[in-house]
Amino acid sequence: MLFTSWRLGLTAAILACVADAVYRARTLSTIPAWRRASAAERQTEAQLKKLERNGYRTLHARAIPGSEAQIDHLVVGPTGVYAVDSEKWDKRLPVRVQSHRKLFHGPFNQKPRLDEARWEAEQASDLISKALGREITVVPSLAVYGPAIPWRILNVREVDVFSGGLVRKWITKRERSLTTAEIDAIYRAAERVLPARYPE
Repeated sequence: MLFTSWRLGLTAAILACVADAVYRARTLSTIPAWRRASAAERQTEAQLKKLERNGYRTLHARAIPGSEAQIDHLVVGPTGVYAVDSEKWDKRLPVRVQSHRKLFHGPFNQKPRLDEARWEAEQASDLISKALGREITVVPSLAVYGPAIPWRILNVREVDVFSGGLVRKWITKRERSLTTAEIDAIYRAAERVLPARYPE
C-alpha cells in the first residue's frame, strides 16, 4: 500500500511538472522580461510613430550612462526635444496634486518619480549639449496610463504630467523651434551619447 501511494504521488508530481511546462511555453514570451517594453511604453511608442510623417524622430529605451536610469522615449522634432517616461498606474487609485509641488497616486507620493524624470532629462540635455557644443533643452514628462487625470497638462516639480493619450498633443501644440538640419544633428548626437538600454 505504501509502495502504491509513493508511485501515485510520483506520477502526480511528474504530470504537474509537464502541465506547468506546457502552460509556461504557451503563455510566456520567448523574449526575456528585461527586453520587453511595458504596456505603457508600447502605447506611447504607437502614438509617437504617427509623428514621424511630421518630422519627429524618436529613440526608445535610452540609458543614462553611469546609472540604472533610462529615458523611455526621447523625441526630437520641430517643436523641440522631449523625454517621455510612460507610467502604468492602478486605475482604482485617484491622482491628485497639492500646490503644484506634490503629486499623489492614491496615498503614494510620486516625488521620487518626478525627481527621476527631471534628472534624466537634465542628464540628456547636458550630454547632448556637450556633444553639439551648444545648449539643448530636453523637456521632461510623465505620460500616465490607467487612472483618470483631472487636468490636461500640469507642470509638477518642473515635469509635465498628463494622461498618456495626450502625448502627441503635448509635443505638437508648441511653437516650432528647430529646423530639419537641427533635428537631424540633435537626433544623431542623442543616439551617440544615450546608448540603447537593450542593444541587439
